[in-house]
Amino acid sequence: MIEINNVSKWYGQFQVLTDCSTQITKGDVVVVCGPSGSGKSTLIKCVNGLEAFQQGNIVVNGTSVGDPKTNLPKLRSRVGMVFQHFELFPHMSITENLVIGQTKVLGRSKEEAQERGLKLLDRVGLKSQADKFPGQLSGGQQQRVAIARALAMDPICMLFDEPTSALDPEMINEVLDVMVELANEGMTMMVVTHEMGFARKVADRVIFMDHGHIVEDATKEEFFGTPRSERAQQFLSKILSH
Repeated sequence: MIEINNVSKWYGQFQVLTDCSTQITKGDVVVVCGPSGSGKSTLIKCVNGLEAFQQGNIVVNGTSVGDPKTNLPKLRSRVGMVFQHFELFPHMSITENLVIGQTKVLGRSKEEAQERGLKLLDRVGLKSQADKFPGQLSGGQQQRVAIARALAMDPICMLFDEPTSALDPEMINEVLDVMVELANEGMTMMVVTHEMGFARKVADRVIFMDHGHIVEDATKEEFFGTPRSERAQQFLSKILSH
């Protein structure tokens, strides 16, 4: 579903990704973790062309992301993306937020889009909030709406960029529960997160990054058992000791 081959990226003189390669097959849940500034979010944003990369190639379901001829908006409409800060339209109701992409990009009728949107709102437990505006919801609720909005586009895979890091601790589980359900249903997912409980529960593989390199790419059993690299062992000992 997602092939990342020898991808490197620079911001000016600073190299933020170095020779990153991995593959994600259909139905896999891959968690990308590592210290702040390790390149995790940059890597995931390269997958749907939100960030350009200078070397290597990324292929999503047969489409080359870096090819100048690729229709990136079309590709992004098939790759669900959930951001750290929800990115909902504040001036639109929850229903309108769910409908706009479907009508504008997928060409669905308003009625069809609304029906699909409400079904997904129900699925994330928020049907009763359909007429509210994002500012009237808690952070956890807004993030669940953002997941429903991404699903409304019938994505072939989902990318999550630290979906719980802007949330209060009490709201994290309500978002992770929805993600666990998605994983259990076989959605292909690439998730940048520090939530190691989530990784242990549903990840097929864990990618550990440091200073723009993929240092480990292992099954979760291997990663949580004894990571091969000393850097991953240090990282785990810090976040699992609390």
